[in-house]
Amino acid sequence: MKRTLVKETVSKIDEKVLIKGWINTVRDHGKITFIDLRDRTGVIQCVGANLEKVTPESAIEIIGKVVKRPEKLINKDIETGEVEVQIGEVKILNLSQELPFDMGKIDLDLSLPTLLDNRSLTLKNQKQAAIFKVQNEVAKAFRKASEDISCQEIFVPTISASSTEGGSEVFEIKYYDHKAFLTQSPQLYKQIAVGAFERVYLFSHAYRAEPSVTTRHLSEVVQMDCEIAFVENFEELLDTVEYVGTKMIVDAYQNSLDQMKLYQVKKPILENKVPRLTLHEAQKIIEERTDRKVVGEKDLSPEDETEICRWALEEKRSDFVTVTHFPTKKRAFYTMPDPNNPEFSLSYDLLFRGVEICSGSQRINDYQILVDAIKSRGMNPKDFEMYLQTFKFGMPPEGGFSFGLERITMKLLELKNVREASLFPRDMERVDVRFSQVEEASKK
Repeated sequence: MKRTLVKETVSKIDEKVLIKGWINTVRDHGKITFIDLRDRTGVIQCVGANLEKVTPESAIEIIGKVVKRPEKLINKDIETGEVEVQIGEVKILNLSQELPFDMGKIDLDLSLPTLLDNRSLTLKNQKQAAIFKVQNEVAKAFRKASEDISCQEIFVPTISASSTEGGSEVFEIKYYDHKAFLTQSPQLYKQIAVGAFERVYLFSHAYRAEPSVTTRHLSEVVQMDCEIAFVENFEELLDTVEYVGTKMIVDAYQNSLDQMKLYQVKKPILENKVPRLTLHEAQKIIEERTDRKVVGEKDLSPEDETEICRWALEEKRSDFVTVTHFPTKKRAFYTMPDPNNPEFSLSYDLLFRGVEICSGSQRINDYQILVDAIKSRGMNPKDFEMYLQTFKFGMPPEGGFSFGLERITMKLLELKNVREASLFPRDMERVDVRFSQVEEASKK
């Protein structure tokens, strides 16, 4: 018999079906047992008499008849709430061991370490699984928005011969008999590609050996990047990053309404255009609103990001705000200085609900200026030989931007920690398992 998916049962009333999945919950009332069966499409109630004992999260298959539920027993909270399956046969595919905690609760009352230590189990929870359904929609919406602006998808490596942006926050690896690095970003490769293909987008993994344990940083993240050549001016880049960013987030929300309902989050607000401020303008607003002296700081602190987003929502009815013109010395070497004031750069961050979700800039496209910029940062141009080659052969004016997939997911669902938005997070304390657990085990 061909398998029927759970969501398909509503169109098969009075038919015999084969369904497969996991046991969400079991309610044993003596001779009568109720099983809520879950597959990738939903949950359905199944009922049978004198059934073999089964446990939650066991993988099973059921052959039975789909029938309408009595009016007073309809469950309006699920898509299959008007039907149930009368069990004829049950086959246990794999019997689950006793669970370490109650998986039947929508909200798992677990600490973050416990949630992650039991990842293979906690991902089965409806609310936890919803995070990654939303993340899937974010990725799909980014791809759609990038293709709307005629970008071509490319695929780049995560092993590099040099550190992408300089500095010490890189993971060095042994590559056969040579030294190599895990890339901090796909920046150099996407710039090389844009010199040939004009407009590109990509998904890539990026690695940062930052010695920090915060609610918004990971050691390995998924970046979503666009790079665009033949830009007319800085405003064109701002228009593009705002289009991709807002369309991605609004579309992901609209395509995840069931998941948004679970998390009780509101639709992103954008009544007009995304408000734009220079860093200096943003800092003046923050000072006026908080009396904190921030004008002249080289960047926005997390507290500053929260405050300027609060201003954007209150004054401009926008959950988004773009901040531009960060100090040139605080941005990567390839960032173009503002011709009108080279102390500041043609750079930008897009903020959403209190957190920076995207960073980008117009790039230097002149070979010699780029070489000088590399030298001025204390780096050796020879370490960037393949990258620099691109700029010898007709590199047009260009720029781009990069979004963080996990951070967008976190803010869209208003999660407390970015680790919740990573299937298998990597940070200073964990690679799959906590290092402290490994150390404790080695002592025994």
